Amino acid sequence: MKHSVLAFALLMPLLASAQSDTAHWSVQGRFDLFTTDDLGNLYTLHGNDLDLYDRTGKHLAHNSLRTFGAIDRIDAFSSLKPLIFSRAQGQLALLDNTLSTQGTVLDLPSAGYPAVGMACMGVQNRFWFFDERQGALVRTDALLRPVANSGRLDQLLGMVPRPSYMEEANDKLYMVDPDNGVFVFDLFGTPLRTLPITGARHVDVREGAVWYVAGNQLLRYDLLTLATETVPWPATAQDETITVVDARIEHGRLYRLTADRILVDKLR
Repeated sequence: MKHSVLAFALLMPLLASAQSDTAHWSVQGRFDLFTTDDLGNLYTLHGNDLDLYDRTGKHLAHNSLRTFGAIDRIDAFSSLKPLIFSRAQGQLALLDNTLSTQGTVLDLPSAGYPAVGMACMGVQNRFWFFDERQGALVRTDALLRPVANSGRLDQLLGMVPRPSYMEEANDKLYMVDPDNGVFVFDLFGTPLRTLPITGARHVDVREGAVWYVAGNQLLRYDLLTLATETVPWPATAQDETITVVDARIEHGRLYRLTADRILVDKLR
């Protein structure tokens, strides 16, 4: 009997942790941007205030980067090592798990990139830039030395893209143009295909599909069948007064940005 009681007592913290890990949770507040990483951690941005939460909603870190300039992108391609980008200042910075700057802030104009309109991370500590002056995609190493250049995209695509978002996934770069679709490139910047996804400002590439929000609906475009399906919101979001601004998928969880909070639930 004593062994049973002891075993139950030892299991209690694990059971509590499991219940917390599977329960839905939310973060109250107005956020400009948010993202997630492969561990399910949540990163939020309001102004220049960054916060980090683990997959159970526990607050882990806060930092106010007042001197960095307006932040246009948080990219958590590498878990607990997010990238932030300021278009106005032409700056990149890598952060650690306390949201503090790692090393020096990278000045893009000084490195020969005076007109970067969009930036994201990739494998092997690579960076992707959309160079508005050249109208080209540029891929660099960690020291900002170019390793690939697409050439002028207007000549390759037949139009000048106006990207709102870029992310690397599965050895490809996905560039979102809300009016013209999602352009897919290989790691050398060669165009591969254009996905008929319009009305989205961001996408999330997961498990052979592109997830996105358009018209207050969660949509899933299958990269194999080329079919688009509408995915129902979790039951907690059935209230028609809730407008979802953006969403991400991570390990079977749905992270939704609304006007006054971020909701986290199991994906149906």
